[in-house]
Amino acid sequence: MTDTATGPLPRQHMGLVLTASAAGTVFEWYDFFVFGSLTAIISKHFYAGAGNTQSYILTLLTFAAGFLVRPLGAIVFGHFGDRTGRKRTFLVTISIMGLATFAMGLLPDYSVIGAVAPYTLVAMRVLQGFAVGGEYGGAAIYVAEHSDAGRRGTATGWIQASATIGLFLALSLVLITRTEMGEKAFSDWGWRIPFLISLVLLAVSLWIRLKLQESPVYRKMREDGRGSQAPLREAFLQWHNLRIVLMALFSTLMAQGVVWYTAQFYTQVFLERVVKVEPRVVNFLVLTVTFLSAPLHMFFAWLSDQIGRKPVILFGLALSTVSIIPGFQMLTEAVNPALVAATASAPVTVIADPGNCSFQFDPLGKSKFVTSCDIAKSTLANAGVPYRNEAAPSGTVAHVRIGSVGVTSFEGGSLDAETLANDRKVFEARLKGTLARAGYRPSADSNAVNAPLAITLLLVFIVAASALYGPQAAALVELFPTRIRYSALSVPYHIGVGWFGGLLPTVVFAVNVASGNVYAGLWYPVIVAGFSFVVALFFLPETRGRNIEAD
Repeated sequence: MTDTATGPLPRQHMGLVLTASAAGTVFEWYDFFVFGSLTAIISKHFYAGAGNTQSYILTLLTFAAGFLVRPLGAIVFGHFGDRTGRKRTFLVTISIMGLATFAMGLLPDYSVIGAVAPYTLVAMRVLQGFAVGGEYGGAAIYVAEHSDAGRRGTATGWIQASATIGLFLALSLVLITRTEMGEKAFSDWGWRIPFLISLVLLAVSLWIRLKLQESPVYRKMREDGRGSQAPLREAFLQWHNLRIVLMALFSTLMAQGVVWYTAQFYTQVFLERVVKVEPRVVNFLVLTVTFLSAPLHMFFAWLSDQIGRKPVILFGLALSTVSIIPGFQMLTEAVNPALVAATASAPVTVIADPGNCSFQFDPLGKSKFVTSCDIAKSTLANAGVPYRNEAAPSGTVAHVRIGSVGVTSFEGGSLDAETLANDRKVFEARLKGTLARAGYRPSADSNAVNAPLAITLLLVFIVAASALYGPQAAALVELFPTRIRYSALSVPYHIGVGWFGGLLPTVVFAVNVASGNVYAGLWYPVIVAGFSFVVALFFLPETRGRNIEAD
């Protein structure tokens, strides 16, 4: 059925709707990429009491904390969005989100308040995540409920494209500030500036949103007395609606979470942390791809208006499934050929008692990972050095073999914190010195980076993510009835994006450390995308042209 009840709004009004709705998405992704791109620096300020490896893991978990609470925010704000209106709810969400982001630029670090510092950082991330839980659903629904059925994909595509604006703003400000201040001053205190500048974004966003009226579809539903008194119960305790929620999660949203974060975030982590490309080169590559990717979201959103949402989504799932692992392997060759050469000439092996080796995934951040095997593997992983595992007899202290040269690790379980930290530094220095003599450079040679090839490979990942993300907002709005739309859409979106996507860096790191293969963790997004392709192929309905006012 084609939706003709709500015609297109006047151009000026629709422009205001798009601008106001997109502002929150810009803000959401601005915060996400500022924090993500500064993870290494933030870890040194707020987790200075932990070792280099553990502080980085803890910062990734702090980053993930914001995602873990998103479904809770979706439940709370989804309820109010369905009960009290779209406009009022996303005025509240953007205010909480903006103030928490700004506050992160003011937080005292470990050197000032000691062990309390990480807790204040986690608290701000939790507030951000809680507010974001109600932001995306409100923005996507508000735009869709204003737009003409034949252009609903294109209209909501602006929401999706605005994510790249947030990324571009974040990386541009980080790069400009870093360049103007110098690396030392930026690492000391200049990293706070991008967070503080977010207050301007909040003021502009609120000013625009205060000019809005409630969506016409929601107003008509309330006038007709068709509103739900218990949208959460209707959405999640009635099988007809719960079935759609689960189908949306498994066919699209969990894959979109892992594919989008692989393309837009993990690529940056991989380039900077794994293959050791200089941060400014990484920022240049990511900014270039971001600039080129903005039209892709709009193109795939428009294409979904022409041929349907499902074919576009299936294309994105298929491309990501087949391209991620070979693409990252080619990316390593493009940006750090010396690493590839060293791996071939002096392969690294960790010889250890398997019972001494942990799977270094700790969502609560309480595990220490201080066995000789864990210390050796985490040091190699942080150096971006691939290795293979070789079993040793029970009780053997782990040994790292680099070509024909060996370095023995140490057991840290019985050591006090200070001795452990000192011994770890000695071991890391000895291991890195041996690696350097074997041809493993501490960082990639910027002059050897094949930028055109790297950008092309990054664009392949972005094309896959854009094909999934572009039509997504329209497809989700069209799946659910107006009376429960805010709740039913927001919760699975933030489970897929927040849990499956938000935990991606930590999961990939843990799998890489366990296996020694820097590409092994990438099977996580590949398997999720492949599974979603099958579910979408058989169960995802085509929704283009649906009447979104129908119950």
